[in-house]
Parts: sequence; structure tokens; C-alpha cells
Amino acid sequence: MLDNNRLTLASLSEAQERVQAIIDSGEARKYVARDRVDESRVNVLCDVLGDNNPIYRSESAAKSAGHPGIVAPPAALQVWTMNLLGEDPGVSPVDKAYQCLREAGLNSVVAVNSEQHYDRYVLAGEKLTSTEIVESLSEPKQTGLGVGMFITTLLTFTSETGEQVGTMRFRTLWYAPGISLDDV
Repeated sequence: MLDNNRLTLASLSEAQERVQAIIDSGEARKYVARDRVDESRVNVLCDVLGDNNPIYRSESAAKSAGHPGIVAPPAALQVWTMNLLGEDPGVSPVDKAYQCLREAGLNSVVAVNSEQHYDRYVLAGEKLTSTEIVESLSEPKQTGLGVGMFITTLLTFTSETGEQVGTMRFRTLWYAPGISLDDV
């Protein structure tokens, strides 16, 4: 692994090529929820979030609002497929892309933003799947933190019938602290 003192335009260019190959391959990691969305976990999430929306807690309120039953808070979409925490799921395309950036000398990371889109509410009783890909990588940029590259991943969430229920884009900046683009 390179350190920030060995960061070069060539190492950044090689990282771009390697990550672009991952993007072009369409390689994805699929996460299948271990459990179905259930009312008890929806209740816990609402308690933690301080969300008292009755469509998340009362079947009659949910039906009055036009839903077939209790629905889950949309902001919790990613929670339902996070069952791999603590397990060794193998190396994902995202892991491979992050490793390319580390090997190029971009050893620090900061979360930039997350964009979530909800196609519909998730219903109690559903079992979700998410598919994760590397969506894009920026050119090297000069940032206030140092020279870096922005990488965006995309999680697509689907029901058991294959219907898309939402997406989440997650963007991070991988950078070399205090290093200027002029220094590489």
C-alpha cells in the first residue's frame, strides 16, 4: 500500500482505470434480508427515531391512509438488509474499489452525502433485497482536505416480487490529507 508521500498522478490514473473496470463490469453484491419487516421492529425504530406517525404503529390508521396494513418508516429502508454485520460476506465490488483508492495513496475517507429515493412504503411482512454497485468515480480533485476522488455507490432495494421500493446513493471522498494536486 502506498503512503501519501508516494501519491502520484500515475497512481491516481491507475486507480481510475481499475475502478472504472469495476463500474463497467456491472459487478454487484446482493444482500438478502435475513428477516421480514415486522411490526415489533417497526415499533422499535419509531421509538428510537421519535416518530409517532400512526401509519407505522396502527393497522387501522394505515388502512385509513390507503395502505393495506402497517408500513415502515422510509428513512429506515437500509436497515432491513443490514443482517450481514458481523459476518464475513466476502469482498464486494465496493470493497475492491475502495482498496484501489487506498493503494493509490488516498488513505483517508469522509462521508459526503447520501441521497435516498423512496418508490413506495415497505409493508410489514415483506422481505427485501438490496443490490450494491459502484456507480461513479470522479477525476482527481483539489479539496480543502487534500487531493482526492469522489466515489458514489448505489444500493437498489427490491421486494420479493422484484419491485423496486427505493434507492440509496452514498458518496464518499477518499483523499490524501494536506497533499495538493500540484504536489503529485
